Amino acid sequence: MTTDIDYYELLEVERTADAGTIKSAYRRLAMVHHPDRNPGDDASEDKFKAISEAYECLKDPQKRAAYDRFGKAAFQNGGMGGGPQDFSGFSDIFENIFGDFMGGRSGQRDSARRGADLRYDLEITLDDAFHGKQTEVTLDVSASCEPCGGSGAKPGTGAKACTTCGGHGKVRAQQGFFVVERTCPACHGMGEVIAEPCRACRGEGRVGQTKTLSVNIPAGVDEGTRIRLTGEGEAGARGGPTGDLYIFLHVARHAVFEREGTTLFARVPISFTTAALGGTIEVPGLDKQRHEIRIPAGIQSGKQIRQRGAGMPVLNARGQGDMVVQVEVETPTRLTARQKELLTEFRETETGEECPASQGFFTRLKTMLDL
Repeated sequence: MTTDIDYYELLEVERTADAGTIKSAYRRLAMVHHPDRNPGDDASEDKFKAISEAYECLKDPQKRAAYDRFGKAAFQNGGMGGGPQDFSGFSDIFENIFGDFMGGRSGQRDSARRGADLRYDLEITLDDAFHGKQTEVTLDVSASCEPCGGSGAKPGTGAKACTTCGGHGKVRAQQGFFVVERTCPACHGMGEVIAEPCRACRGEGRVGQTKTLSVNIPAGVDEGTRIRLTGEGEAGARGGPTGDLYIFLHVARHAVFEREGTTLFARVPISFTTAALGGTIEVPGLDKQRHEIRIPAGIQSGKQIRQRGAGMPVLNARGQGDMVVQVEVETPTRLTARQKELLTEFRETETGEECPASQGFFTRLKTMLDL
């Protein structure tokens, strides 16, 4: 089993993105990870190859339609490559997608059907998103029946051609000048019927199963990131291929940090004396390091200070974003008698020049009111 980040996530776009958005995303990422800009960096080279592969698929409407339905399996075993034989593979996929709507190929049956893709919502912490983790998920799925090998027929027997449609999976009916082709109601398009169903699965070819899977969450994932586990979805009907499992990640709210992309934001209260005189404070980061933040004298509440390289890791790449500290000047609420005395002495020495914003405001106000 492999964990596979899909093409849309490699290009950092939504599945609904238009061709222009996909092209822009590719150009932006290609500029960052191009081997000429990162000589000797194997990780960047691998990233560049991956995003190039993703763009080659998604820029082509037909390839994109096949990928949206079948994933990378659409391009394997005679799927879409560069030669003529690959195009014939795509025509099969195209008809699977649009066959019923367009009438399909006459006489074709679909006895083996791909299993459904599944979705699993997994909540993780911001620390998990920062460091990455290996975790397990448990879910109930339908798996191929072992006694009958997924055929649905009693061991030692097999399916027989449907007599209603002659094994084609479709029936035709004359309606005026037109001939309408529909899925056979007797075999439901399978083209086959089972005379002696398997007792274990009652002819379904699939049985319910609870399984536990190991999921690798890479560092740098964000809210809504999807991780695809190929072949871990629902088992296919009558021995058809298994669907995929999509893990959708949800990042829980952190007590201190808020996140925007790779940037971490934190509101940090400081004393009014530190704000006035300046100094340094220590802010522990998600990287388990204590980051020393220099506070310039006279800083105002709401001012932001950026700490480079202390933010979130970049997903599937090197480097980290920044941490932005927004200072909030705290007015003391509990003062000793001596502290009150010192503040009173300070107030008596004030000239107004200490707080130019306040002085300017009241000057303008007096001018407006002609006082």
